[in-house]
Amino acid sequence: MDVTLDKTSLATISLLEARLLRVENIIYGLSDAPAQPPTEPVSASLADLERRFGNLVRRTRIYAEILKIYNAHPSLFQPPSPESPPPTELSPEALRATVLSYASSFPSTASALTAVTADTPIPDAKLSAELAALIPRMKAIEATQLAQEAEIAELRARSEQVMRAWYEGRVLRYGQFVAEAEGCLEKTEVGIRRLEKLREAEAAL
Repeated sequence: MDVTLDKTSLATISLLEARLLRVENIIYGLSDAPAQPPTEPVSASLADLERRFGNLVRRTRIYAEILKIYNAHPSLFQPPSPESPPPTELSPEALRATVLSYASSFPSTASALTAVTADTPIPDAKLSAELAALIPRMKAIEATQLAQEAEIAELRARSEQVMRAWYEGRVLRYGQFVAEAEGCLEKTEVGIRRLEKLREAEAAL
């Protein structure tokens, strides 16, 4: 029983190695699978296959994506069983009638698709290449604009500080000076009026 199991395991590993070598040959151009069966233990052969398969998955991104899809949706990689029901239960006559009922719209749909592709032609590759060549200059211009905007913002802030200092140092002080002068004039006028009243009172006596 153990001998049969070992033979089966070795045969399975040989088949896996042959498939892996075939894939490596397609991708890297390596040699074909060896004709002689492996003489090393099953565990060592299996570990070597896992290591080589891991390297293949890491080097080729498409295989890693396929493995992700297989792990997420393994049923997609299973062939349909003969007992599985067909995707539709309609008879061939009913399917034919359904298709023929929409046959009149096929020319108009094809015409509309042709018109869409004609109205939106694919741009010239030369123009696309020239536009791609301008990307570094556009990035440099964008960086220059950002620097200019930062400089303008700094100048605006400095201008606001200068205007505030001028307003607080000139306008407010001048207003304060005018207010103090008006106060002095009012006091002087009050004093003059008192003196005039006193003189009028003395003259009346």
